[in-house]
Amino acid sequence: MDWATIYADVQQNYLFYLSIPVVAAILGYVTKIAAVKMMFYPMKFVGIPPFFGWQGIVPRNALRMASIAVDTITTKLVSVNEVVSKLDSERLGKELEGPAMEVIETIIREVMSKHQPRLWESLPNFAQKKLIDRVKKDVPGVIASVMEDIKGNIDEILDLKALVIRILMKDKHLLNRIFQEVGREEFKFFGVSGLYFGFMIGVVQMVLWVLLKEPWILPVFGFLVGFISDWIALNILFEPKKPIPFGSYTIQGLFLKRQQKVAADYAKIIARDILTPQTIIGEMVAGPLSERVQKMVDERVREMVDSKASIVKPFVVMAVGAESFQRMKQDTSEMLMARLADVIMHAETYVQTSLDIENVVGKKMQAMTPLEFEGLLRPVFKQEEWILIMTGAILGGLVGEGQLMVMIKLGII
Repeated sequence: MDWATIYADVQQNYLFYLSIPVVAAILGYVTKIAAVKMMFYPMKFVGIPPFFGWQGIVPRNALRMASIAVDTITTKLVSVNEVVSKLDSERLGKELEGPAMEVIETIIREVMSKHQPRLWESLPNFAQKKLIDRVKKDVPGVIASVMEDIKGNIDEILDLKALVIRILMKDKHLLNRIFQEVGREEFKFFGVSGLYFGFMIGVVQMVLWVLLKEPWILPVFGFLVGFISDWIALNILFEPKKPIPFGSYTIQGLFLKRQQKVAADYAKIIARDILTPQTIIGEMVAGPLSERVQKMVDERVREMVDSKASIVKPFVVMAVGAESFQRMKQDTSEMLMARLADVIMHAETYVQTSLDIENVVGKKMQAMTPLEFEGLLRPVFKQEEWILIMTGAILGGLVGEGQLMVMIKLGII
């Protein structure tokens, strides 16, 4: 084809030719947005299992993704001992003195009414009050003692890794949100980069088409737009790992360059949605390992009841019966255990301030090496990176084929 023919062809079809890089840019953008959406949605498998359909990469690999997040949290950011060591047992006892007093009074009345209703009702109000007040005096000490027992045996009581995995497996939307928040700016760049890379490749595609008029050019370049732009964008996010000075600029993977900001965002999610006072306290007193705490509470309650009975204990046992006396202590312990989480939550502000999870996690994340920090987001892409890239490439090829069909329809070729 001579230059005169090419010039005449361009004059006649210039609008269509100019649309080629524009379509390539749109294609690059759409394939990137599709790739990002495919990472997180749909939450459940849509299609004909097991092969024909799709489920978001993160929800489909929820256990693995949760384990990655947990390994980061429990090995690099927060340790079990660090969580509880900051709690002052005596201070906590004083913080809980008011609500604990109310609870113990209710428990005493319930236990006495259940096991010795006649004896309890026969006591005048001042006698009931005196008994309750004697027990109340020891409540802050009992709570402080239980907390010391918990701190001394925390590894047997609080499995932080299991707790976080259970939370994230139960709430996959939260798991999605962790990665979405951490990579918010990177996902935006991933989409916008498709416009630029797509347009640049589209210009080459247009020039080759004008010169060669080969039918394979459009679908092949459409495939390349999807493939190359995905591959380049992914690498720009994470490479190079270490900053490289380049004149007045510093070249580094975009995600790694945002380490300080990402650390702050990640720490907020951990502190506000995962390692909250409610979840930590709830795990200790009502989680899978809470039997150990029950035994601690039981021991301290028995000590308290026996100390209050002291020299009159034989007479108390004789009056109510040995078996009934033991059941009373057991019921007191179980009732206190059942209400313990609610009681401790009255000190939520103190617990939250003392643990200071957000500040601790944020500072440790900011001090991570680039390789460690990359591990926060890279697994989302790495898990099935080839699927995302090939999906973009295939979509690009199909659009290129569509462009070819339009040209044939319009009689351009």
